[in-house]
Amino acid sequence: MIVKDHCGQGCVSVFRRALAVSLCVAAPVMAEVGQSGAPGTSSEQPIETSVTERVDHQTFRAETFRAKEWGLDEPEWQRYQSLMQGIRGRVSPATLSPIEVLGIHARSAEERRRYAEQWALMMRDDAERILAFQRAYDDAQRRLFPNGFLIDPGAVASTKQDQGSAEKFAWQSSDRVLFFTDTQCPTCDAVLERLVSQITQFSGIDLYLIDVFAGEESRIRDWAASKQIDPQWVSEHKITLNIDAGALGKVSAHTGLQGQELPVLILRRDDRLMPLPVSRF
Repeated sequence: MIVKDHCGQGCVSVFRRALAVSLCVAAPVMAEVGQSGAPGTSSEQPIETSVTERVDHQTFRAETFRAKEWGLDEPEWQRYQSLMQGIRGRVSPATLSPIEVLGIHARSAEERRRYAEQWALMMRDDAERILAFQRAYDDAQRRLFPNGFLIDPGAVASTKQDQGSAEKFAWQSSDRVLFFTDTQCPTCDAVLERLVSQITQFSGIDLYLIDVFAGEESRIRDWAASKQIDPQWVSEHKITLNIDAGALGKVSAHTGLQGQELPVLILRRDDRLMPLPVSRF
């Protein structure tokens, strides 16, 4: 009883202080349990949201960059993506550009004209880059191989042997045709048109213009445009535009092709070159 009397208010005070301390200690422990508890607790949710937001932000930045590459704003890019989810994406080749897609699905004549002009300017710039590289390549060839042949005449089979075999051959996917012509040759144009109609069966065509010289690249562009050569084929090197720079003369001097009228066609198959009769086309 004496102990109880002496304890009185003092024991109550001590008990309250002990309880407060125990609660202070328990609170962080409970918080730690909440953080390290079972998956799906509310403490994990902000982490998942942060990762999702980061991925979404990176995707948005990538899409924005692609849109700017094509000169399109965000609404235009979104419309392009929407169109590609429909029939356009199922029937068109993967190389169809966003500008072409938007132009095909233009909502007005003005919009169609704007996309057409935008595409024409981009193709013109691309053609300039291709021709600039071609000039650099030609200069490198002349500088590094001043006495070398663009085409090895020794690899060209005789006309008599190859005319018969060429008539019997079937296209191989790796075949390329070297096509020598000039800018004023109606017969060449007709043969080229028939050859281009078969271009999906072989690797491509390397066009050599014998009446165009260094510094006259604009004539090549004008000629290619007049023949309706697809700029995309040029970009993909399905068709290349080249200045002859005497290549045909070097070949003709060592084969039976001297004096042959244009066009002159040579089939390149693997490491072998052989004349390709015009009569085949």
